[in-house]
Parts: sequence; structure tokens; C-alpha cells
Amino acid sequence: MPAPSFVYLASQSPRRAQLLEQLGIAHRPLLADASEDAESLEAVLPRESATAYVQRVTALKLDAAVQRWKRRALSAAPVLCADTTVTLDGRILGKPADAAEARAMLTQLSGRAHRVLTAVAVQAGRRRFAALSVSQVRFAELTRRQIADYVAGGEPMGKAGAYAIQGRAGAFVAHIAGSHSGIMGLPAFETAQLLRQAGFRL
Repeated sequence: MPAPSFVYLASQSPRRAQLLEQLGIAHRPLLADASEDAESLEAVLPRESATAYVQRVTALKLDAAVQRWKRRALSAAPVLCADTTVTLDGRILGKPADAAEARAMLTQLSGRAHRVLTAVAVQAGRRRFAALSVSQVRFAELTRRQIADYVAGGEPMGKAGAYAIQGRAGAFVAHIAGSHSGIMGLPAFETAQLLRQAGFRL
């Protein structure tokens, strides 16, 4: 069987697209229809751990993407999904609903270490491959002014934990242990492993 020539990326994240390009993987977007309630897939279940949450959400997103691929009668190729979450003291810090929540999250992260989990899953025909990247990030102590200025710039919105390490928040990070690309949203090492299993030559 010939190696796949591209992968469908079921994510609108430009960071994930850039990371696939970094791996030399051609990709095509497979985004949700307007009628799909993609946000509902990210609801946290009661007493759900961050690990269980991020893996479950990624699997649900991949299920939805595969159904989308079938509905659109697209050409055959693997489908890739990923989801990232931030956890502090066992609590999941999702995407802030507004600026006030973003400020509250960043205040909690200030001067402390937290975990960033990114789950990745690839569907290739009837086969499904999945991996989990877990990293630790420690923020420096942040002033109220730093937090307010960062939130005012708009970058925290739509980001798990209210920050993007590849953006201005990179200046807040005193230390990381794990995968920088995983913290960005698509761990390069784990993703490459899954793509090899799906037939890509990397």
C-alpha cells in the first residue's frame, strides 16, 4: 500500500498546522460545519481528571471529524485531531469565557508550576492511534499590570489556561519540563510516532 501523501487536520489552530509543516507533513483542513456544536464536545464531566478529559475530548473530536469526512465523500487519507488542556491543583483550566476569567486564571498560575496535557489521535482507515504528551510549566511571579496588559492584548482568549507559550506569554515561563511543541498544541515527537504508524515516512 502506498504511503499517504497528506493528512486531514481537524483543527482550526494555525499552530497545529505550522507544527505539521515543521514535520514535513502536507495537510488539508477538515473543519466543523456550521451546524456542528463543536464547543459542546469540550464540556468537562463531574470529577473527571485532566488526563481522562483531554483523551476523551480528542476521541470525540476525531469521531466527529471522521463522520464529517464521510459526509463530504472526501478522498482517503488519515485524519488527525488534538486537544490541549491545562491543569493546576487537579483543576482543569479551559478556555476563559471573558477577560475577567482570563485574569483570574493567570493570577492562579503566577509563580507556580502547572501541567499541560495534549492528546493526539489519528484515524487511518479502520485503525486508530493515540498518544498523550504531559509537560510541566512554571510561571514567574506576575504583577497585576503584566496580567492586565497581557489580557488586554487579547491573546488569552480561546487558549487553554488563558495563555499561548508561543506568544507574549513566553516571557512569563521560567521553566518547562516536557514538550514545547506539546504545550503549543501538537507534540512533535508523539505526532511523528502516530503518523509513522499511519503509514507516513518520517
